[in-house]
Amino acid sequence: MTLMKKFLGAAAGIALAAGAAAAEPALIFDLGGKFDKSFNEAAFNGAERWAEETGGKYLEIVLQSEAQREQALRRFAEAGANPVITMGFAMATPVEQVAPDYPETKFVNIDGFIPEIPANVQMISFQEHQGSYLVGMLAAMASESGTVGFVGGMDIPLIRHFGCGYAQGVKAVNPDATVIANMTGTTPAAWNDPVKGSELTKAQIAQGADVVYAAAGGTGVGVLQTAADEDILSIGVDSNQNHLHSGKVLTSMLKRVDVAVYEALKSGEDLETGGAVVLGLAEEGVGYSVDEHNEALISAEMKEAVEAARTAIINGELEVASYYATDSCPALDF
Repeated sequence: MTLMKKFLGAAAGIALAAGAAAAEPALIFDLGGKFDKSFNEAAFNGAERWAEETGGKYLEIVLQSEAQREQALRRFAEAGANPVITMGFAMATPVEQVAPDYPETKFVNIDGFIPEIPANVQMISFQEHQGSYLVGMLAAMASESGTVGFVGGMDIPLIRHFGCGYAQGVKAVNPDATVIANMTGTTPAAWNDPVKGSELTKAQIAQGADVVYAAAGGTGVGVLQTAADEDILSIGVDSNQNHLHSGKVLTSMLKRVDVAVYEALKSGEDLETGGAVVLGLAEEGVGYSVDEHNEALISAEMKEAVEAARTAIINGELEVASYYATDSCPALDF
């Protein structure tokens, strides 16, 4: 089943009769910036695709502080924006609190969790551990030292979910491999600290890592840059980051935030709410990228092995352990 079919169901795109008015949708970018070359930028690309294809316009704000979360939600709802799409796990609680006050407004949160989802809210999450498993396999096959690294952003279960899948993929290829994992910090500032990302990468290289996976938003830019400078391989995340350092980025773990945002905007006021959408390999919500920038780094044997694992995961023959299930990881001690 394609991502579009899974996500939209029977929902239609915005259709305007001649002279009819429609509310503009709104997009709230999380801390780290709209052009973080990762999570937020993927959302921006999805919104821009929708705008270009439909001629539609959308309201937007890039959050600068925690205090702006609820303020932005209420401002857009009171202005009549519909739907209001929010980025990041930290927006889940504000959405949960604000949505009941605006029952005619539909809200979307990407990456968060709400135990009891309000009737006018749609939650979207991804099976990041599945995509991370695949890039972990590639890391292990590309590594010459047998030691690979993982640099996470803010130390939260979501990022441990990435790291756990990655470590399992590495160990599936090389059970004796060493996986070094570091988190950038414990506050939202961890998403936008490329200097710290660079420092962590250098420390992992000093311990023998020759492939480093960054799941850290804008911080990852520093990871990829340092890896290229130090002549080792890196792995990008969320968006396709292969082009940032052509020939030095082994692959990118794709998380199709862009498609999720595009489809939410396309659905408009017909968006199905009151539940959660979970997108994994089967729904084409996660994956890995091969293009002209990294195809020389991915051998036919590597791709064959990863594609076999991908098929096995989709068919249920291979289960990648979820960090969420037990707050622990069988392949990595955080």
